[in-house]
Amino acid sequence: MNIGWIGTGVMGVSMCKHILKAGHKLRIYNRTVAKAQPLIEEGAEFVQPKELAENSDIVFLMLGYPKDVEEVVLGENGILNHMKKGTVLVDHTTSSPELAVRIFKEANEKGIDSIDAPVSGGDIGAREGRLVVMCGGEQKALDRINDVLKVYSANVQLMGNAGLGQHTKMVNQIVLAGNMIGTVEGLLYGHKCGLNLEQLINTIKSGAANSTAWSVLGLRMVKGDFEPGFYVEHYIKDLSIAINEANRMNLSLPGLALVKQFYHALVAQGGGRNGTQALLLALERLNNYKIR
Repeated sequence: MNIGWIGTGVMGVSMCKHILKAGHKLRIYNRTVAKAQPLIEEGAEFVQPKELAENSDIVFLMLGYPKDVEEVVLGENGILNHMKKGTVLVDHTTSSPELAVRIFKEANEKGIDSIDAPVSGGDIGAREGRLVVMCGGEQKALDRINDVLKVYSANVQLMGNAGLGQHTKMVNQIVLAGNMIGTVEGLLYGHKCGLNLEQLINTIKSGAANSTAWSVLGLRMVKGDFEPGFYVEHYIKDLSIAINEANRMNLSLPGLALVKQFYHALVAQGGGRNGTQALLLALERLNNYKIR
């Protein structure tokens, strides 16, 4: 298939490599050309969004913020104006459910299928081809793209109508927030009372308290590895969307709001481009105590 991909950052580059290995023709675009270079070297063609949209059966997006999605898709030079009737737009960006519904409606008017399809699994899941894809849209559209999704995913689920893929991702991020703060506090407690942290992680991950935050990101915290698999500033964006949606539904989620404030503190301390596991740094400063 002729596939177009816009956004070749930490996640996107690994997902695109799987597409190339599967034998698809791939056209790519990224604002920072250097981030696309590894894919160009493996056979992808770098083109501008208009040409990409005109020549693709499926266009994938993996961008940073809802405003980026809105500009790329619905803007004055948006790709919806250049995609062919009968093609499919797939947005892997974690974005606003309301925007996903709006894109679906405008795409539908042009004879284009649209699926909001945020993913979970981080940089490791993308590299190993075992992402979880949470889709909102129509089954007929998903059936057309499922074989492509499966080259980098272990689990693809249609959660319902347009926007419900994004709502599912919000649930994912809410649960992750609780796991992250629990991991950080557990490691601080464990170190303070004299436990070996690597042994502690390996012991607890066999029980009911295990999570990816604990077993994968906890180990990165212990090693002082704060390189981004997922940027702090992007996670704050996700938490902001979740809180806005909760407010709209008249839901109070105080735990989520508290974790978001700790991440804001981390950004104020210069950690916005760190990985989400850098939450440890904010709590270390709060306690004037380090585990390393």
